[in-house]
Amino acid sequence: MSEILNKLHDCVESGKVNLAAPFPPQMKGQPGADEYTKEALEQGVSPVDIMNIALIPAMDKVGQKFSEHKIFVPQMLISAKAMNAAMQHLKPYFQAGEVKRKGTFIIGTVFGDLHDIGKNLVAMMIEGAGWEVIDLGIDVKTEKFAEAVLQYPGAIVGISALLTTTMNNMKPVVEAIRQVSPATKIIVGGSPLSSDFASSIGADAYAKDPQEGVRWLDTLVA
Repeated sequence: MSEILNKLHDCVESGKVNLAAPFPPQMKGQPGADEYTKEALEQGVSPVDIMNIALIPAMDKVGQKFSEHKIFVPQMLISAKAMNAAMQHLKPYFQAGEVKRKGTFIIGTVFGDLHDIGKNLVAMMIEGAGWEVIDLGIDVKTEKFAEAVLQYPGAIVGISALLTTTMNNMKPVVEAIRQVSPATKIIVGGSPLSSDFASSIGADAYAKDPQEGVRWLDTLVA
């Protein structure tokens, strides 16, 4: 059992999606996260062990490397793609309630901002850390965030902005969420932001990168 989970871990960390994937070159022609997850389930490995022993630690390692500038956005995206290939096999177990999520995380890029790479990275990393992710997309209006909070009681909200011209649009979003659900935890992120800015608009936290966001979320369920 540990051997196949180690192989799955390596595939996700290295970004080996499936047998057909040419990346990384040193793993060309070998099975990937897709095949190893399927095989693990067929061997009777529990979905919980696949998540906790292979997928979550692998994405944690990827996030750590990204934080330390040892890998960059393209490598991180390909690892997230490998993780998603594995997750497709596990989704029926989540839906059946056999595997519990840590919680629900709503994420979107603030209205006026059409950038999605940073948001997508955060969403993939947080899903890889064991959370259910509700991705509202880009240019998300204030009302849509508020509606999502009412639709998913107890969820945590992440708001992204990449431009100095759109970061100020976060404040009305935070205020609208507080109006409908004062206890909702809100984290913000994006290159022009800072902890001071997050505090000034009433957000609970700021994450400079996806890994920091994952660590903060995990403190809420510890």
